[in-house]
Amino acid sequence: MIFFVTPGTVANQRKLHLTRLAAPMLGRGLRVVPRAPWGKRAFWRILFDQAPLRYAIALSPFPLAIAIRPDLALAISQAPLLMFGIVFMVESTVLSVQTPAKRRRLISEDDAARTLDRLQARGAEALSGLAASRGLASGRLVLVVEQSGLHRIPPLTLISVQRPVDGAPPELMDLTDQEQVDLATRLFDTPGADESGELDERRLLRVNQRDNLFIRQIAFEAEAVSAHARLRALAAQRAT
Repeated sequence: MIFFVTPGTVANQRKLHLTRLAAPMLGRGLRVVPRAPWGKRAFWRILFDQAPLRYAIALSPFPLAIAIRPDLALAISQAPLLMFGIVFMVESTVLSVQTPAKRRRLISEDDAARTLDRLQARGAEALSGLAASRGLASGRLVLVVEQSGLHRIPPLTLISVQRPVDGAPPELMDLTDQEQVDLATRLFDTPGADESGELDERRLLRVNQRDNLFIRQIAFEAEAVSAHARLRALAAQRAT
């Protein structure tokens, strides 16, 4: 599941105040809340990334058991170690890959390196297209791809484009709907394509889990946009 983090897609922009490039947005409280969140799958997936909610879900059988059998309430309330054990089992064996050996078995070192090379190349190409379409002639664009580290559930990928500003915090760029679509299609293949060695969210997640590193950034200098890319962007604008 891809969610683009921009000033126009989040409800509380103040929480997105950047202090540095590629600062983590997941695992730091509920910083990313989509606009009109209740009807959006992305909101519920982002919410599930919050540990307190996962703990509550893991412990939900206990109040259910008390509701069904009130006479067990005292015995259940006196079993904190059992509750802790269930939470620990879910977090450590179901939702994460704990040991380095297990993480290395998710994907080979060569495949991981090829995946990161492909992400770098595609990211640079996507930023080149964005700079060309906007007519940017100078400055650096940084594509930040952050993933949730949770295992065995649908991946969550946050994508943003940031611009460093001299003497000031980085700027989080706003993106049009079409720019978001272009970035997503240039970065990732459709789900399932990873079996042929391509790149989708799940394959990138396996690489990130192997490295225990869940933020990737690709920098691109606007001066590097080719004349051909600028002409192609101009032709596309005239066509639309």
